[in-house]
Amino acid sequence: MKKMCALVTGASSGIGEAIAQKLLDEGYIVYGMARDFSKSSLSEPGFHPLQCDLTHTKTYPQIPDLTLLVHAAGIGHFGPHESLSSAEIEEMIALNLTAPLLLTRHYLKALKESSGTLVFISSISAIQPAIMGAVYGATKAGIRHFAKSLFKEARKSGLRVITINPDITQTPFFDKLRFAPTDDPLSYIEPKDIADTLMEALKLRSGSVITDLTIEPQLFKLDKRS
Repeated sequence: MKKMCALVTGASSGIGEAIAQKLLDEGYIVYGMARDFSKSSLSEPGFHPLQCDLTHTKTYPQIPDLTLLVHAAGIGHFGPHESLSSAEIEEMIALNLTAPLLLTRHYLKALKESSGTLVFISSISAIQPAIMGAVYGATKAGIRHFAKSLFKEARKSGLRVITINPDITQTPFFDKLRFAPTDDPLSYIEPKDIADTLMEALKLRSGSVITDLTIEPQLFKLDKRS
């Protein structure tokens, strides 16, 4: 039986790494895209790292028998809008919105032909106001709307399109930010939770699609850094 093949962006850490690991555990061949894999724990024979910067890459490798594309790469800069630099705004738009649109366009024909699945890791900021994160929220809302529209456009081909909107998740995303999850395990989501949720959605019978879901921690608490 031929193994299923997936491409995961942001696969070197956080949500992307957890999803890549889960797919490997389920028997997938996984190609992972990221800028730097030096700290990644993924080392299985079925994992193929593709080192690249998605904010600049416009040509993509051919991946045989691709049936699943997961967009998990992303970046956030936060603060009053006037405090953001032009470079920070452009970086968020490039990585969170432009790159997924271009990558999807490149692999869409193959995914439609295989009745495959597209997955977008968006954010709760896509569906509620993102105070001190207006640009970040706009990029995530944009990709969520794109995903919803694309499913309506391509559903007859058998393509499934799934958007996951996580709230605060315990990942390196917060390493350079002025806020982060607290130590209370009820106040954050673990990357594995998102990976497990995605796998359940992928295992749903053909004909039923979970198009959009939101995952929140039980409690809302943040640590604010000076």
